[in-house]
Amino acid sequence: MDRFNAMQAFARVVETGSFTKAAETLHLSKTSVTQLVQQLEARLRVKLLNRTTRKVNVTADGAAYYERVIKLLADMDDAETSLSNASVQPRGRLRVDVPSPFARMILIPALPAFHARYPDIQLDMGVSDRMVDLIGESVDCVVRGGELTDLSLVARRVGDLTLGVYASPSYLERSGHPTHPQALSLPPHYIVGFSWARAGLAFSYALCRDGERVSVQGRYVISVDDGNAGLAAGLVGLGVIWLPDYMAREHVSRGELVRLFDDWHLEPMPMYIAFPPNRHVSAKLRVFIDWVVELMAQHAPIVDRRVG
Repeated sequence: MDRFNAMQAFARVVETGSFTKAAETLHLSKTSVTQLVQQLEARLRVKLLNRTTRKVNVTADGAAYYERVIKLLADMDDAETSLSNASVQPRGRLRVDVPSPFARMILIPALPAFHARYPDIQLDMGVSDRMVDLIGESVDCVVRGGELTDLSLVARRVGDLTLGVYASPSYLERSGHPTHPQALSLPPHYIVGFSWARAGLAFSYALCRDGERVSVQGRYVISVDDGNAGLAAGLVGLGVIWLPDYMAREHVSRGELVRLFDDWHLEPMPMYIAFPPNRHVSAKLRVFIDWVVELMAQHAPIVDRRVG
């Protein structure tokens, strides 16, 4: 039995809650993962996992062993890294998930410079605005806008997106130019809705001016779960849309979008990079996080909210 592979298989089964998912993320067969865990239990002479036809639960002994295993695996990874030139030049496969507009307009255009700096890092990039199961899908980290609802993740705030309210000229010609945010909740106006794909939760945006605060729900013709789709809907006049300014800037300059309510203020949208608390922060993940921080400092630096 390869004790390292057995411990790695056991840890991944605990993290994913499934032999099948663990096998997929380790690129092994389910039979191989099962055998590795069984051999580990035989060596330790203790039951680590309770298996049923539907789920896998870790035993009390297994939970205690898991906490020590993940530390040992991390130490082994660090030891190998320190003895190779990976400490100077990180390498390996990194699975990340990022919002589609952020990928299209900021991240991917900057990737040639990242690749030149770290040519041995292979990025597997999921591009979506959906909620991602980092452990179940074996994703190393995600970049997300808005306050994080999963408090179990380790998160680092990397920037703040300034927001604006926009509409296409065709929409304004048809529905009129709203002079107050409350008008967006009444006919003939529509908004472009946005919701998280998995949770189905709709966003409600608040605008502030001189102590007045207006939260807009609004009717919609279409609600989407992807930022690029929302932008497309706004451009063709399906409703008023809330956008990060970096997404709208080019379209405003070409006369395809008009900014509304210039005298109203919207709270910036925080951007976070997050990863599972038990996931070892490898050299390749560290440099990717630092690179995202550099990018956000250029495009959407963190806003200091301290008064005075």
